[in-house]
Amino acid sequence: MTRSEFDDIRAFLADEQTSAGDLLKIARTLVDDLEHTRMREAVLRSYYLRLMTAARASVAADAVDAPDPLAFVRHELAERGQLPTDGEAVQRILSDARTAAALMACMEENPPPVRPRGLRLRRCVGTGRRLAH
Repeated sequence: MTRSEFDDIRAFLADEQTSAGDLLKIARTLVDDLEHTRMREAVLRSYYLRLMTAARASVAADAVDAPDPLAFVRHELAERGQLPTDGEAVQRILSDARTAAALMACMEENPPPVRPRGLRLRRCVGTGRRLAH
């Protein structure tokens, strides 16, 4: 759910014209979105775990001089359709990796400001506002 959707919900909740039935619909939608988000997180965590396991296995295989240490990583990438297929894709992937490394280094040097924890004081205005002519 986007930030503007949350803002819309806050404004809707602050509107005194909102009925209990409308609030129930919003609650159901939010619960459905939360369930969908949790399922997506679980899937992404499993992908991450599989990739980390393959990476560790490849490093271990390299440590014992196995004949094809990248077989584990190659298998995971192939299952997701992520293997580079031609020279152009290889160059793009390497360029993306260099850019990502540079961005990460920049973020580590200049961390974003820490936002205060706790409740944000925010005043929601009802939807019945009118612009002055």
